[in-house]
Amino acid sequence: MLHKSFHIVTFGCQMNANDSRWLALSLEARGFARAEAVEAQVVVINTCSVREKPEQKVIAALNDVRRLTRANPDVLVVVAGCVAQQLGEALFSAGDQVRLLIGSDGLAHAPEAIERLLAEPELKLALLDFVDSCEERAPVSGASGPVAQVNIMQGCDNFCAYCIVPFTRGRQKSRPSSAVLEECRARLEEGAREICLLGQNVNAYGRDKHGDGTSFAGLLARVAALPGLARLRYVTPHPKDMSSEDVAAFGTLACLCPRLHLPVQSGSDAVLTRMGRKYGRRDFFNLVERLRKARPDIALGTDIIVGFPGESEKDFEDTLDMIKTCEFVSSFSFCYSDRPGARAALFPDKTAPAVSRERLARLQVMQDALTQRLLEERVGRKTDILIEGRSRRQNSGETSWQGRDPYGVPVHLVLSGDTDYTGKMAPVLITQAKKHTLMAQQAGEIW
Repeated sequence: MLHKSFHIVTFGCQMNANDSRWLALSLEARGFARAEAVEAQVVVINTCSVREKPEQKVIAALNDVRRLTRANPDVLVVVAGCVAQQLGEALFSAGDQVRLLIGSDGLAHAPEAIERLLAEPELKLALLDFVDSCEERAPVSGASGPVAQVNIMQGCDNFCAYCIVPFTRGRQKSRPSSAVLEECRARLEEGAREICLLGQNVNAYGRDKHGDGTSFAGLLARVAALPGLARLRYVTPHPKDMSSEDVAAFGTLACLCPRLHLPVQSGSDAVLTRMGRKYGRRDFFNLVERLRKARPDIALGTDIIVGFPGESEKDFEDTLDMIKTCEFVSSFSFCYSDRPGARAALFPDKTAPAVSRERLARLQVMQDALTQRLLEERVGRKTDILIEGRSRRQNSGETSWQGRDPYGVPVHLVLSGDTDYTGKMAPVLITQAKKHTLMAQQAGEIW
């Protein structure tokens, strides 16, 4: 075991990844060093409970940690995130190594708690209380890489019938706009060229009691004006909260990328009503039409739940029609599963698992074909990519780099020489479409 060392395992969303980044940098600022799990003194499992059977995944991860650290029984194991919030102190019974539980609002105090637990080996702590406001964390510094993620709010007030987020992340709390802007400036000064604003319901920013009078569209404009920013994105918006100002921003803010992940969940009015989504099929179509009027080349992604309780074959066909009509370039699709505490867990008329799986397979075949067609239409076009690093796969004698175009698609590019192109913008010509990525060649001076 290495003294004052840590290892973090992260499940789930971009907010969890950003939380893990903050915790890692905070621990490093206190003299801790990163290590592999087998050598670490502290192992953190940052969890997600959005989809099916997250508890089993966490127990499996804890068993892996126990196996890897068999020679170091005094390892301090931390369970953080949504599963910690959901299961609470019952997780202490998962093993003697588990001594710290961190809920959604407890992360700001995690570094101090870890140091205290290392000094007091008999102690266990649970930081699971929700707090009234979005507590600011201590600033951290460290290379952000080309793309930086910045949380602008926490929690959600929507209580969609299938969703556990309001119970594990709490009610919506917006950060002060001044704090958001300060963090964005810091990330840009560290070398980031793209910022992605994060929130469970990101475009409802400022509408809760913690708002400081800045709307989401107003925040976008202020972030877009920061020196050094080349690209701006955000996830995840709710269709019902997409204001006319939010839509117009795609036509007025030059750095706002023409890519939007807009979860529809279902294409059926009946299912959307049971889900409590507060918009209908026609509302969504109208929103897509307004977005494409503001930015004709905008690329849309979505989330879809298949087999929601009571979903008929006609309901599912309406969802397939939604995909085809909106021409989603990508979709995260999965079978419905009951989440404890969510209203839909009590709904009758559950869809048979075999039916859900068959529908999901059909949907994904359609989406794959649509994605392939939309990517193939890009071949022969020029664009700019922000290079994020070397590609995982390298050919002998060549160096392949990976970045993303303004539409969020991964693009691979072979460049000669020993230069580190990470963080550079490269003009390229798209030469080939793969299943989910594009191949390109250099088409101008890299900057």
